[in-house]
Amino acid sequence: MASISCVLNSLLSILLLTQRVNSESTAEKQALLTFLQQIPHENRLQWNESDSACNWVGVECNSNQSSIHSLRLPGTGLVGQIPSGSLGRLTELRVLSLRSNRLSGQIPSDFSNLTHLRSLYLQHNEFSGEFPASITHLNNLIRLDISSNNFTGSIPFSVNNLTHLTGLFLGNNGFSGNLPSISLDLVDFNVSNNNLNGSIPSSLSRFSAESFTGNVDLCGGPLKPCKSFFVSPSPSPSSIIPAKRLSGKNSKLSKAAIVAIIVASALVALLLLALLLFLCLRKRRGSKDARTKQPKPAGVATRNVDLPPGASSSKDEVTGTSSGMGGETERNKLVFTEGGVYSFDLEDLLRASAEVLGKGSVGTSYKAVLEEGTTVVVKRLKDVMASKKEFETQMEVIGKIKHPNVIPLRAYYYSKDEKLLVFDFMPTGSLSALLHGSRGSGRTPLDWDNRMRIAITAARGLAHLHVSAKLVHGNIKASNILLHPNQDTCVSDYGLNQLFSNSTPPNRLAGYHAPEVLETRKVTFKSDVYSFGVLLLELLTGKSPNQASLGEEGIDLPRWVLSVVREEWTAEVFDVELMRYHNIEEEMVQLLQIAMACVSTVPDQRPVMQEVLRMIEDVNRSETTDDGLRQSSDDPSKGSEGQTPPGESRTPPRSVTP
Repeated sequence: MASISCVLNSLLSILLLTQRVNSESTAEKQALLTFLQQIPHENRLQWNESDSACNWVGVECNSNQSSIHSLRLPGTGLVGQIPSGSLGRLTELRVLSLRSNRLSGQIPSDFSNLTHLRSLYLQHNEFSGEFPASITHLNNLIRLDISSNNFTGSIPFSVNNLTHLTGLFLGNNGFSGNLPSISLDLVDFNVSNNNLNGSIPSSLSRFSAESFTGNVDLCGGPLKPCKSFFVSPSPSPSSIIPAKRLSGKNSKLSKAAIVAIIVASALVALLLLALLLFLCLRKRRGSKDARTKQPKPAGVATRNVDLPPGASSSKDEVTGTSSGMGGETERNKLVFTEGGVYSFDLEDLLRASAEVLGKGSVGTSYKAVLEEGTTVVVKRLKDVMASKKEFETQMEVIGKIKHPNVIPLRAYYYSKDEKLLVFDFMPTGSLSALLHGSRGSGRTPLDWDNRMRIAITAARGLAHLHVSAKLVHGNIKASNILLHPNQDTCVSDYGLNQLFSNSTPPNRLAGYHAPEVLETRKVTFKSDVYSFGVLLLELLTGKSPNQASLGEEGIDLPRWVLSVVREEWTAEVFDVELMRYHNIEEEMVQLLQIAMACVSTVPDQRPVMQEVLRMIEDVNRSETTDDGLRQSSDDPSKGSEGQTPPGESRTPPRSVTP
């Protein structure tokens, strides 16, 4: 009986826990719906009430989906005051980002319930009122950014209650009064462009002058030394001229001189004051003018994710404006494509932590990590010759392409000096890095099954571009074949050739270009097939088409393969890493025949891309998964699993001699 009682109690506890989790999830979902229903917003937030809140745009939950840990809605067109009783009910929230909207009014008092909050980003809105008292109760806050709003009043000493705070950004507001002595262990701090006065506390004097600029009456620390408020008295006349030497007449003259000096001093003081006001106005006007300049692309690669506006050289370096067609001024005009999953603006990209992924023929790609953790790839195009209208038209075409084996364009930016494209980040990297990376003892070889998976999925993506999108890729190479963790691929950098001039011939050593492209400088569907054939040869041989040591100097990969095959040394063609796998020779030869058909020197002799896809799929072994691809075996010693069943024809595709 005791054991039965224990089991019943355990089941009851589980049921109660489940009910509690569900009720928490329901309460938080209702809080979000209350927020969305009571505040105007753009249509980019299409939350489906019948779906789990954890699947909504901008919402992230914990691992067991029981509570909402992150709400990121930057630049989503939110307007007006945050309704009380909405976001304040998300008591398990860790990250809240509402920046770059048009939110106004005061911060609700129930924000004090967000005691687990670690990061709060409210910058670039229209919030007003005094420093939000509710925020000073959030003891777990690590980063607080309420810069670029309309807050007024003094900065309270109670900021010291935020004992875990490492970043405090209050710049571009209307805060006034003296700076309190903040004894927190801050790493980043900025109060620039406010109305603060007095001396900078010694606890904050370690920060650079940029953290305090724009406060006319602030002094000390990294700024100019503070002067005494009272002017030192002039020396007494008796200390210069003995009193006994002053007659009555001389005394009257001395009084007149003193009056003249006082009047002259007052005029000089007025002139100095007028000059000071003029310089301040000119400085502010210069700051506004600087914000209209196009942001330099170097910021993409060098700005740190935690850098707030004004914390470095100036806010202007991270706020971009550009002149569009017809003289219109466009501010942070980052255009998102249909079905986008991101919500950020140009400033976010310029402020992101970034690293160079690679430099190609059309531009440089950066991995950009936005301040809330979102990771994207930003491609900065170079030497674009297309007009704005032509550029936007081509981006509309590219932005509509949706296929699991084609990486989607998420957003683009056009200005006179900068053209940027935004794509999803693929953490597994490119085929080029996987195939030609370090071949030392620690390398994991790319087995045959995964090479076949890469060939098939890349062919599917390219066939979709040709057949459904009617779009020539124009730049097929291993570095533009990006990988999912399961070795499925996504084709990238497609459809960009129309944006560039054809006056410069392609680089002969690039190795992927069809012979006719070297002459006509125009890419076609047939030249895409040639480039894909070179890619197949690269998978088979393990050699990069960019290598110059293929037999004789300057010989390309197709001619090298053909010369080896003609000498009846076909086995010498294949990558040595494939020699450890058994019973794949027939499939390798069949794929080699397909590749050689693709790299025929006569364009009309090359198969179309959908036919190439069909032939590769026919080579694939019979035991396949639901997506038509067989499972990869990590142990080559087990040989070829799923061989051709008895009686089934395995006739190779017709051989076409280039």
